[in-house]
Amino acid sequence: MLDAFTKVVSQADNRGQLVGPDQIDALLAVVKDGAKRTDVVNRITGNASAIVTNAARALFEEQPQLIAPGGNAYTNRRVSACLRDMDIILRYITYAVFLGDTSVLDDRCLNGLRETYLALGVPSSSMATSILKMKDAAIAIANDRNNIQPGDCSTLMAELASYFDRAAAAVS
Repeated sequence: MLDAFTKVVSQADNRGQLVGPDQIDALLAVVKDGAKRTDVVNRITGNASAIVTNAARALFEEQPQLIAPGGNAYTNRRVSACLRDMDIILRYITYAVFLGDTSVLDDRCLNGLRETYLALGVPSSSMATSILKMKDAAIAIANDRNNIQPGDCSTLMAELASYFDRAAAAVS
C-alpha cells in the first residue's frame, strides 16, 4: 500500500528520473483536496452504521428470499456476517478515499473476495447490489453541502463512486 506521494516517488525512482512537473501538479491537487477528503471520510465514518444498515434493509426488501428460511442470509448469524462484510468494504473504501489510491482497497479487501464468496455460496449479485446501495447513501451523505469545505467536489464524488463500483465489480 502506497500513498500518492510514495507512489509517485517510487515510480520516478524506478524510471531513474526526477519527479516531473505534471506529477508535482497532481500531488499539489491531492494536498489541495486534502480537507475535502477528510470531510468525506469523516462523514462516511460518522454515518457508517446507518449506511450499512439501510443498504442491507433495502437489499432484503428487494430480495426477501435472502432472509427467508433456506436463504443465504437466513438466521441472525448470517445476517450479521453480511453486515460485517459490508462494513469492512465501506471501511476500506474510506481508506482509499483518504489516500486517493485504490491499492489498500484492492490489496487488503478485494483481492480474493469473489473466490471466498463463491466458496461460501454467497450470492455475488446480492453482495454487489448491497455495495451499490451503500454507494448511493455514502455519496448523498458525503455530497451534502452543509458544514463541508467549500468548492467543487464533483471529481472527488466521482472518485468515491468509482471505489464502490470497483468493489461491486470485484464481488460479482
